[in-house]
Amino acid sequence: MHFSQGFEKTANYNFGGGNTEWEERKLSKYESSEIRLMEILEGVCYSSSFECNHMLEENEEHFETWWFKRKTKHPDLFKWFCIETIKVCCPKGSFGPDCNTCVGGADRPCHGNGKCDGDGTRAGNGKCSCDKGYEGEFCLDCSDGYFSTLRNDTFSLCKECHESCVSCNGGTNQDCKECRNGWEEDQEGACIDVNECTKDSAPCKDNQYCLNTDGSFSCKACNIGCSGCKGPGADSCLTCADGYKEEEGTCKGITYLHAHKHCVIYLICVCVVSHGRTLMAIIGVGPYTFSWLCRYVSNWKQCVLKNSRSVLRLKEALCACV
Repeated sequence: MHFSQGFEKTANYNFGGGNTEWEERKLSKYESSEIRLMEILEGVCYSSSFECNHMLEENEEHFETWWFKRKTKHPDLFKWFCIETIKVCCPKGSFGPDCNTCVGGADRPCHGNGKCDGDGTRAGNGKCSCDKGYEGEFCLDCSDGYFSTLRNDTFSLCKECHESCVSCNGGTNQDCKECRNGWEEDQEGACIDVNECTKDSAPCKDNQYCLNTDGSFSCKACNIGCSGCKGPGADSCLTCADGYKEEEGTCKGITYLHAHKHCVIYLICVCVVSHGRTLMAIIGVGPYTFSWLCRYVSNWKQCVLKNSRSVLRLKEALCACV
């Protein structure tokens, strides 16, 4: 918090109505009291700011002198304390040990288009660091990529050239003095975009397509169904990737169709029948039906037996899908 903020905050501290005559008498005492000064100084620095707190401790006597003896004659504490007494500051728009005026004057250092080195301090050399778009000792000249819309001895307004220009006299692509890379001059003298994607030498890698942008280009990945492409989407493929086939001008993934078939296995069956004390062995042929899963892919098919226990028992058996 600045000193002035603390000064304002404590202006009516602890007083809010009641006996007006009593308040005025008490307020008058508090207004110039040391208690109020301490309350103001406690809020000047952040607790984590070592330099600020150290400065307050070193100059506590100066603050008390101003508060009790100089405040009426010198109401501006900053000017009295920082500039005139401890001499570490300068008025805004000045710099250096002698508080020399910045280029362009104290009101508009660097003509309003930059920053004065050391502004407001006893340090610095007063040289201008120009804002973007400005250059020169006084920040009145326009840098490359900018043009002047208004200029006199004390004022300059620079605006950005069209994106196609290195330098210019105006704000359109017809005002360029020189075209930027990625742009070229047409028959009418305007800078127009170069389409790198139409050049003979391909600028992008395999399985990428070229996307033209103003003054440049970018390479984008082809659709997953493409093996080479000329643009985005599965309808821009040069050829289809493995696992995809062309249908109506678009590369589509091959669909796996599943269908159930039945395989009938005829086995030689041996049955043991008990009838009283007589055992009889009956040998015959009987059907044994299994469910098979047939998967068709392109022009080939593969059947897989679903009943795994039957596979173990009948792994030598042969069957045909019907």
